[in-house]
Amino acid sequence: MPRTVVFETTGGPEVLTVRTTDMPEPGPGELRIRVAAIGLNRAEALFRSGTYLDDPKLPATLGYEASGTVDALGEGVTGFAVGDLVDTVPAFSMNDYGTYGTHVLAPVHAVVHHPAGLTPVQGTAVWMPYLTAYGALAEDGHLRPGDHVLLTAAASGVGLAAIRTVRRLGAVPIATTRTPGKKQQLLDAGAARVVVTGEEDLVEAVLDATGGQGVRTVFDPVAGPGILTLARTVAPGGRVIVYGRLDPRDTPLPGQEDFAPVVSRFYSMHEVTRDRERLRRAHAFVAAGLADGGFVPVVDRVFAGLDTVADAHRYLEAGTQVGKIVLTVGD
Repeated sequence: MPRTVVFETTGGPEVLTVRTTDMPEPGPGELRIRVAAIGLNRAEALFRSGTYLDDPKLPATLGYEASGTVDALGEGVTGFAVGDLVDTVPAFSMNDYGTYGTHVLAPVHAVVHHPAGLTPVQGTAVWMPYLTAYGALAEDGHLRPGDHVLLTAAASGVGLAAIRTVRRLGAVPIATTRTPGKKQQLLDAGAARVVVTGEEDLVEAVLDATGGQGVRTVFDPVAGPGILTLARTVAPGGRVIVYGRLDPRDTPLPGQEDFAPVVSRFYSMHEVTRDRERLRRAHAFVAAGLADGGFVPVVDRVFAGLDTVADAHRYLEAGTQVGKIVLTVGD
């Protein structure tokens, strides 16, 4: 019987439970996927806790990314067949669809063919990170070859994808981490310089790495008051892109201390995934990187079985991972 992760109240990982459900039937424009692996994202922890962009409509399920096999097609679906290996991309609201289950529905516009040569676990570690990095760093053409980019909290799945995306665009990635334990992994991923913020002055280190010029772009998932420090690393005409709020405190306007010419904006990967043409371009960009080996999925830890979902969320919230956390579906 199909099994699905649900929660009836917002809160910590303990609110997640696994229930037996009826087999979902795809409607027009939908596919049913027999899930093999699920990629975990911090957005799902925020959704579960009631602090995400969308408030959950309880009882709710959750999840953006899954890899598996098509086992049923809804009316009007083209381009896929039963038995195809596929992945989902984050192109929907979790109030409408979710991927935490053995059998899930997905809208056809949020499904892509699984990249050749990747395992299902690896397939769940590709799309959210690389689509997020592509949309912020490549889609509008602001970033140029030779520019420096500051990537904060860079050991996350998105951070590691951003390092490789910056490299692919011919620019220079500077990564940050709070402790030295992740430094070598970030260098191995392609960072030109790693700033250990618990030991170094961030502004001094970035200016040193850029010959005093500063960076063209800051790509930051933290937000909060620390954004003022980040703004001091930006060259005139550069920008700060905030794609998360790990710090729940208010985020001040960058550059306000000295009226620095810094552009700032909040960014969501839904800007790409919910626009068909942008998603087409993003898919082509990521697929090309996977095909030639420039992009690689990075998996930190795999949890086996839906019943480990609460433990997987606890590990996610601990913030110690380097890369993606994946939950496999063995039932």
